[in-house]
Amino acid sequence: MREETDVDYTSGTQSWRLVLTRAVTGLLRRRRGKRQAGWSIGVPLIALAAGLLFTTTATTARGTALRDDRRPELTQLIADQRTRIADREARADALQAAVEAQTGALADVDGPVRAARRQADAGRTAAGLTALRGPGLTVQLDDSPRRTTADDVDGPRPDDLVVHQQDVQSVVNAMWAGGAEAMSIMGIRVISTSAVRCVGNTLLLHGQPFSPPFTIRAIGDSDAMQASLAGSAGVQQFRDAVADFGLGYRETVEGDVTVPAYDGSTGLRSAQVPG
Repeated sequence: MREETDVDYTSGTQSWRLVLTRAVTGLLRRRRGKRQAGWSIGVPLIALAAGLLFTTTATTARGTALRDDRRPELTQLIADQRTRIADREARADALQAAVEAQTGALADVDGPVRAARRQADAGRTAAGLTALRGPGLTVQLDDSPRRTTADDVDGPRPDDLVVHQQDVQSVVNAMWAGGAEAMSIMGIRVISTSAVRCVGNTLLLHGQPFSPPFTIRAIGDSDAMQASLAGSAGVQQFRDAVADFGLGYRETVEGDVTVPAYDGSTGLRSAQVPG
């Protein structure tokens, strides 16, 4: 009758030493006896390598599955962070409304506060803190639908087929130079502290990411802004790329444009009042 034997599986240094000892012992026993075939000598070495591989895998995994798909965990993490950000934004809006209410109540009974509030309200439009509406111009920039392949050596590079930071900046600067009174990018009000940044083909504006097509909308004289766009070297370079690589560029004259008020942070590290 065959006896059953319990086998204890170990990991780490103890398991590695056990595999090494057994492999070396088996090799020595074979060499003391009669001469063995070459393939029989290689068996202990293969066993040693397999034991090292299994031990390393067990040590690395530490009781977890190495091939688990972590995408669901990452998706949940992103969803949780978005929920947390939305909650904090709602709380910030509520606190801001409370501050405004208390400031307004104090202005009714305090002369200096009332004067400071009136001065601040007078500059809200110039600062972009109020929504504006009027005729204007909309410009849209988009990536090319073309795709590069490894076989197409003489074809365009991937960078040739996407909208870059300097392209958006050229359009924005040209529209300001053409007399734009107010401007928004992707529905976000552009103010004096706004900075256009791109990571790859993703636009970052006030910490928010946007994908193409990028829409820039401005209130002002559309003829003057179109003339300024036509005279801009940066915009002309993009228009040349439109013809060469199939990028998207469209100007649309608007009879009624609404530019929203800026509702983000207005904190400044330093500022200087112009004379």
